[in-house]
Amino acid sequence: MTDSAVLKSFIDGGWKDCASGRRIEVDDPSTGKIVSLVAEAGVEDVDLAVAAAHRVFRERILVDMHPYDRGRLLFHVADALEARGGEIAVTVCMDTGKAIDVAREEVGTAVRYLRYYAGLADKLEGRSIPRGANLVDYTLRSPFGVSAQIVPWNFPLELTARSLACAIATGNSVVIKSPDLAPLSGLEIARACETAGLPAGAVNILTGYGHTTGQALIQHRDVRHIVFTGSMATGRTVLKTAADRIVPCIMELGGKSAGIIYADADIDCVVEAVRSGSFLNAGQNCNAFSRLLVDSKIADEVLERVKSCVEGLSVGPGRDNCDITPLISKKQRDNVERACENAIAQGARVVTGGSALRDRSGYFMAGTLFADVAPSSELFQTETFGPVLAVTPFDDPSNAVELANGTEQGLAAGVFTKDLDRALWTADQLWAGQIYINGWFVGGVETPFGGVKQSGYGREKGQEALDGYVQTRNVGIKLSQPRSSPSQAGAMRRHTL
Repeated sequence: MTDSAVLKSFIDGGWKDCASGRRIEVDDPSTGKIVSLVAEAGVEDVDLAVAAAHRVFRERILVDMHPYDRGRLLFHVADALEARGGEIAVTVCMDTGKAIDVAREEVGTAVRYLRYYAGLADKLEGRSIPRGANLVDYTLRSPFGVSAQIVPWNFPLELTARSLACAIATGNSVVIKSPDLAPLSGLEIARACETAGLPAGAVNILTGYGHTTGQALIQHRDVRHIVFTGSMATGRTVLKTAADRIVPCIMELGGKSAGIIYADADIDCVVEAVRSGSFLNAGQNCNAFSRLLVDSKIADEVLERVKSCVEGLSVGPGRDNCDITPLISKKQRDNVERACENAIAQGARVVTGGSALRDRSGYFMAGTLFADVAPSSELFQTETFGPVLAVTPFDDPSNAVELANGTEQGLAAGVFTKDLDRALWTADQLWAGQIYINGWFVGGVETPFGGVKQSGYGREKGQEALDGYVQTRNVGIKLSQPRSSPSQAGAMRRHTL
């Protein structure tokens, strides 16, 4: 590819090559072939982007803008993204390997995030606090300043839109580090921001590696807020850096989500939840249905039904809308296969799958189902981030809840039963950020999303997300003259009459 074909970072309202001249090769996970080159941003490029964002905040360009007008800018970004939705979906499919229909849904969800928070921009309010006759007191909900946002590769378009929308709606300026494994989607957001006419420097999008570009970004002295979605290991690194400068963070660090299947559950419903919850996007979802806890009385029946489902899923390129698409990289595929090998060594039984599909180009892994997975095993405890489902039986509801809660993660959990009382009791006992009943991914743009325990803190999605992008400040005013007492006020009224 020629140098003119290199995709550049979006800094201060324009497209800029990186100072070093280095490139990142972007491959199509379905074929392993290089499809694009992007500029590898470094420390100098981070400095330029943060300086631009800091200038926007220092000059109060977004802060002093009417909230309605901030929302209108986001509506324009959504319109620009939607106008090229079909073309962008093809890019997302090639960028991440996911099915083209899933890519189209991702574009639609990104547009929804932008419009949802655009509509909330002028509805974020402070409050008045009564403090007595000669005091007036009120709160301000103010932005932090420059928000550094590090986006994962599994849903890069919609997650970029999600955090960007919250930041702009609340008056923060933004520097985003797109994932090096899937950088093209973030650049599509940059194009939409350019088309929408956002103030130069309000949104900056860099392409680069986490250990260089990302690290330079989160430790920059003018960054006042960090949003991170990714692994727990990388999250710890981000938090250690943030702690040195006492920078507030929103952290979404993945999970090992369990669904409890009671004996009265609708098994058709369970199978459909497995189809989407465990194998959509090759299982590369933070809140994937990765552990199936099933009442021992129906364990054999459920296992057989799920096995038939998994073996009936098509495996192939995203452009062909296959059920199981490739993993993001060869390294990720090899990691998932290694996790399967470890599971077998630790006593789990392979029901179907369990190995990489090396007879084809791309980074494909067979849809995999394990039975008899011990609670102490790695497969039960550790996020696999691939098309792998672990099945473990239980004997009673208390045992089921104990198993579901028995990891260090707590992003999502589910329960399947026709008994409403049992469903609500279980939902109350499950320790996770979101609980799904008789389905999976039973949430939306409007519902708060985030984890407990080591799955992170802070909330994305829903109105609650905006709370993480503002800090409350208080203004207290002592009046020069005390307000009139009730007796004085009454005398004045009588005099007037």
